[in-house]
Amino acid sequence: MYLIKMKVFGICGSPRSNTTEYVVKSALEKLESDGFETELFSCFGKDIKPCMHCDYCLENKKCIIEDDMADVYKGLQEADGIILATSIQSGGISSNLAAIMDRTRAFEAVDYNLLRGKIGMSIAVGGDRTGGQDFAHLKNITYFMIHGIIPVSGGPFGSNLGASFWSNDSLDDIKKDEYGMKSLDRTLKEFENFLKKYI
Repeated sequence: MYLIKMKVFGICGSPRSNTTEYVVKSALEKLESDGFETELFSCFGKDIKPCMHCDYCLENKKCIIEDDMADVYKGLQEADGIILATSIQSGGISSNLAAIMDRTRAFEAVDYNLLRGKIGMSIAVGGDRTGGQDFAHLKNITYFMIHGIIPVSGGPFGSNLGASFWSNDSLDDIKKDEYGMKSLDRTLKEFENFLKKYI
């Protein structure tokens, strides 16, 4: 009898390789230490064009745009769990993550049920403590619900919507954000519980 590892696909929606990527890598490392297989897709240096909503995918079962979304489609399909992490831009998710969300339309034009039943969690990293993290979480959770992904929070005691960080726009400072790390630990605990129960 062979035991198959569950796989978690983490998407870092920040256009930079800095604080948000650090948090996602930390989350994936903790999951790996608990026996999960993980993969990271970082938007840094990638070409992700916006969805044109042209309906090409509905007829041809693929996106008309050829760019780095191909790696996202593959990661999403293979994953049991999905982590959406975003830097806060204009009080919400990054433009990169928004483009990925919109382009998922082409992915599900192939099979409406490709994402259904997977487990999802949200990470939001703001330059300020209250820079829009909750709004970003709500957008991520809405995305999960639309696509049949089961959203997980850290519970009702401090991580109500997901893991929230205050980076102060500094890698050194985010490493000192103990409250943020506690919110990540709480959310990861529930994320693992859901993966083990429902997958």
